[in-house]
Amino acid sequence: MIELVLLRHGESEWNKAGKFTGWTDVDLSAQGRQEAIAAGKSLKEAGYEFDLAYTSYLRRAIQTLWLVLEQMDNMWLPVVKSWRLNERHYGALQGRIKLKVKKKEGDDQFLLWRRSYKTPPPPLEISDDRFPGKEAKYSQLSDDQLPLSESLEDTRRRFEVFWESDIKPEILKGKRVLIAAHGNSLRSLIMMLENISEEKIANKELPTGNPLIYELDNNLNFISKEYLLNT
Repeated sequence: MIELVLLRHGESEWNKAGKFTGWTDVDLSAQGRQEAIAAGKSLKEAGYEFDLAYTSYLRRAIQTLWLVLEQMDNMWLPVVKSWRLNERHYGALQGRIKLKVKKKEGDDQFLLWRRSYKTPPPPLEISDDRFPGKEAKYSQLSDDQLPLSESLEDTRRRFEVFWESDIKPEILKGKRVLIAAHGNSLRSLIMMLENISEEKIANKELPTGNPLIYELDNNLNFISKEYLLNT
């Protein structure tokens, strides 16, 4: 049996403010830091040990992982960062308050942008300051890899590339893996692990800062899952 631990980052400043965040690089809130610390303590107390950790290019996930590893006294652990683990890019919605978008656009359009599998939010213009091509950390990405907006399907496609090329082979070698990422990038992985349909994934919500433990067979087929913390 194989155990894989997934962790959505702790509450961010924009989670707290109710804003669409996406690739905007915001810090953890004070509560988010406490959530990450609690996650690290709970993993240590439960006896979990890791050989390798993965996270995104976004500081809220990186900060969460640092705090977890600090609590586990595992700051030495090898960490691999990839933009493919980033949150879904919310396009022109990034920075807007969700309740105001919902009020202006209506419930149906809001849910379509936020939860549908195939429909992306309105795209950014390349000239927009929010376009990721303006950030040094994405300088190695090609033009077709730089999103102006993403659906969950787009997010899954980019995550799946990294899963198949990097994460999955390490797990099959026997490495004990922790993935600290984001709600939608982790939902993409959960779709793959559990073979969840496009319709059902819309209702899957991951709490912040609560380790999700997957039990998989030796071929990485899903057996069971459980959250480590009672909420």
